[in-house]
Amino acid sequence: MITVHHLEHSRSHRVLWLLEELEMPYQIKRYQRESTMLAPEALKKIHPLGKSPIITDENRVVAESGAILEYLENKYDAEYRLKLTDEEEALQSRYWLHYAEGSLMPLLVMKLIFARLGQAPVPWLLRPIGGMFGKGVQKAFLDKQLKPHMQMIENHLVAHPWFAGKRFSIADIQMSFPLLALNQRAGLQQMPATQKWLETVKQRAAWQRAIQQGGDINLQG
Repeated sequence: MITVHHLEHSRSHRVLWLLEELEMPYQIKRYQRESTMLAPEALKKIHPLGKSPIITDENRVVAESGAILEYLENKYDAEYRLKLTDEEEALQSRYWLHYAEGSLMPLLVMKLIFARLGQAPVPWLLRPIGGMFGKGVQKAFLDKQLKPHMQMIENHLVAHPWFAGKRFSIADIQMSFPLLALNQRAGLQQMPATQKWLETVKQRAAWQRAIQQGGDINLQG
């Protein structure tokens, strides 16, 4: 049976969501973060980086969200529930699958880090300076960098109901976390099509079952 090594406050929801979409049996092994918010040493026994999500399947260890989604789809989606047959849609799906963590999430992680420079664990004497510096970097650099990403995503979802095109795919599952994070850290007020897409995926029964299994999604990472 597939085991999802699920670290609290991590990005494992996407893996659980895909398994629920495929109606695959799986079990969850849960890990609690240390007081430092780092993963426990026990995860390093599964994978040397000790980061989640990780799955084990038939003595095979697979890490990284995109790699896990591709592995599960290729091996277990025999009924083509999400797997795409149209070449152009498959190419679009692959692009967004890798764009999510390769291009969009680094900016959102930096935005989170700079937003925290006015908070603990930054020493309290430095927090006013840190807070001003963080806001300055966000305004002068990160927000400007995010703007074309936001416009590209919105334009795509105005023209297509899903990231691959006409069909729901693993690209939508992969893009869910960064778009939740984008909503929290920058807002989607100027992105009505993206807001609609997010509301639609949250209504999927498999999404809701994944929340029941894994708990609420935490966006602090």
